[in-house]
Amino acid sequence: MNHLSRTTISITALLSLIVGGFLIQFSMADEPNTLPESIDETVSECASACGLPSHVDLGGDRFPVLRSDAEWQERLTDIQYEVARKQGTERPFANPYNDNKETGLYRCVGCDTPLFSSTTKFDSGTGWPSFFTPIDKRTIGETRDVSYGMTRVEVHCAVCGSHQGHVFSDGPEPTGLRYCINSASLNFEAAESADAIKKLVEVWYSEAK
Repeated sequence: MNHLSRTTISITALLSLIVGGFLIQFSMADEPNTLPESIDETVSECASACGLPSHVDLGGDRFPVLRSDAEWQERLTDIQYEVARKQGTERPFANPYNDNKETGLYRCVGCDTPLFSSTTKFDSGTGWPSFFTPIDKRTIGETRDVSYGMTRVEVHCAVCGSHQGHVFSDGPEPTGLRYCINSASLNFEAAESADAIKKLVEVWYSEAK
């Protein structure tokens, strides 16, 4: 079986688990949120936790989309490769999506899977794009990260294994979570409205089957 057919079958298998026999549930809000006035950690502490690279094992062939290292380097820019495939971290504030206030869809840079919506994005003050929930939690994988003397939860794309960032329990309602994500791990697609974002997601699911 060649690489392409294996990838196609794997994606189909994953989507059959995600979509199954029910409608896709979109986790979206009508308006962007801001952090509550009182949080457990200071912004400085949050930024420190976000700013350190990850050291977790995302190797092997457990992801539906598999590419060789050479293929990843050909697909991605230097910063995208360093962050998404080597679990690096981009500079805070000096990244394209931290201040992005446009309505639209944030896709995984490694495989175009829809991961986050602008409707769940909020200003965390840490310098990285922050969301209080992904579009579908089943497309986000989590790994315990105990590097640098702290315990964090690393998050990655469940379809291709590209590192996204970390998730913390100091976000706004309704989830109380803060997905601290690297711009370098995302591609942004503008949309006219939340409904338009949903349609883009539906198209991806239908085409990936």
